[in-house]
Amino acid sequence: MNISFWLNGVNCHEEVEPDTLLIDLLRKKGCLSVKRGCETANCGLCTVLMDDRAVLSCSTLAARIEGKKIVTLEGMQREAKEFGSFIANEGAEQCGFCNPGFIMNVFAMLKEIKEPTEEQIKEYLAGNLCRCSGFVSQTSAILKFLKYKKAQEEA
Repeated sequence: MNISFWLNGVNCHEEVEPDTLLIDLLRKKGCLSVKRGCETANCGLCTVLMDDRAVLSCSTLAARIEGKKIVTLEGMQREAKEFGSFIANEGAEQCGFCNPGFIMNVFAMLKEIKEPTEEQIKEYLAGNLCRCSGFVSQTSAILKFLKYKKAQEEA
């Protein structure tokens, strides 16, 4: 089956099998930030944005992205670098394996909730598995990033 979609701002056309998973298509197209973790839709490592909403690419058929806008971390380098500095400053990166999916979820959350509370942040990110940190430093990084962005908007 032939599908058309936008990947990180580029219009793409691909021939896929009906059972092709989105994660496999994205990795084939060079989006290596999209990682395989649990393959059971439980860890969040494969998170991408589909029309600005977080989806787990390990449990999404590629056929579902027809006409959609897909964004991976490769398509958000400037934003990821800005937010990544907050993660690093809080010591939240540890091994870094979960960071791409985590960052994608944070940006999806910020598109949905303009000023999330700490409780909303924890709830929104509950589907991200991080074995290194326990999320205290990630939550702190998000809160400091939000404060920084708010100060930028007010300036």
